[in-house]
Amino acid sequence: MTAFRFRLDKVLAWRRMQLELAEGEFRRETAALAELDQASAELQTRAVQTEAEVRAWSPVAGRDLAALGGFQLYVERRAKQLAARRQEQARRVAEREQAMLEARRRCRLLERLRDRRLAEWQSGVQRELTQIAEESYLARFARQSSIMDK
Repeated sequence: MTAFRFRLDKVLAWRRMQLELAEGEFRRETAALAELDQASAELQTRAVQTEAEVRAWSPVAGRDLAALGGFQLYVERRAKQLAARRQEQARRVAEREQAMLEARRRCRLLERLRDRRLAEWQSGVQRELTQIAEESYLARFARQSSIMDK
């Protein structure tokens, strides 16, 4: 009996490494997308809080309203910038996800092939063991028969 050896083990290891790298890149891109979402949410929260604070002031001066208007314009420009960056980042996330899924598919294909070959090998070993056991039994039976015949 020979030990099980999968000829494509090195290829499988390489595919697994590719999968790990693709998963890492996907996680990094997803984290960057989450950061952009967080920045956008913080910007909107600051805008709402600032407007509420200015409206709560009892004597509101014209320069305060002008500053609030300038801040609102800044928030609008910044929100557009973040939205554009988010759209680009979402595209990169989708690309990385496709690359990760392809790497996972390739890895699983080799793993299934390895599992199939292992099952075939185990079946062969089982047949070989059964044959050895049968031959051993027959040899013992033949020995006992020859001893009894004497």
